[in-house]
Amino acid sequence: MAEMAELSESLGDYLEAIFQIVACKKAVRAKDISERIGVNRSSVTAALHALAQRGLINYAPYDVITLTESGQAAAGELVRRHAGLKDFFVNVLGVGEREADEAACRVEHALTSDITDRFLLFVEGVTHG
Repeated sequence: MAEMAELSESLGDYLEAIFQIVACKKAVRAKDISERIGVNRSSVTAALHALAQRGLINYAPYDVITLTESGQAAAGELVRRHAGLKDFFVNVLGVGEREADEAACRVEHALTSDITDRFLLFVEGVTHG
């Protein structure tokens, strides 16, 4: 997925946050992202401009933020990988939820998409027979 290759760790985190907020609240505003990630609104605004330039979100100041079709696909993939890694850390390695979540976030950005996909396929094969 070309869009994901262009994303920094930080922008990936913003995209994931937007995806998760949409899943819970249906509508996303910069304030929601700021509160979820724990950054100031000016940082959120800069990230929203960068994501909009990449065609991943629809953004206009003071309006709701929506994911484009490409953004939805990229965010869904990021969330899938994060969840798979976190599940492995919790269910296979016995790591606590919070530590597993933080580790999954770091690892998902350190590995290439191909390696992460292969790893998750391996884990699925080992854990599900």
